[in-house]
Amino acid sequence: MSITVYFSSVSGSREVKQHQSEIFQFLDSKKIKYRTLDITSSTDVKEEMRKKVGNPSAMPPQVFNGDKYCGDYQKFFDAVEDGKPEAFFKL
Repeated sequence: MSITVYFSSVSGSREVKQHQSEIFQFLDSKKIKYRTLDITSSTDVKEEMRKKVGNPSAMPPQVFNGDKYCGDYQKFFDAVEDGKPEAFFKL
């Protein structure tokens, strides 16, 4: 399985940029391989993300391990606070 992070390369929200950065930094620091899908590259990518999440207004970042939905930034943050980030990524 591989980690996929849906993100936005063009965001007017500093909060979204910060959240994405924290997830990327965590994955990089643990040397966990992942791929990124930029929802601003195509409306199809954004719609795919929202369909997979099951929320028509979901915002990035959204994380998947293969076909399994891991969660959004808040779930990632909560897992890190609980000392269980690997559980979040379903590793």
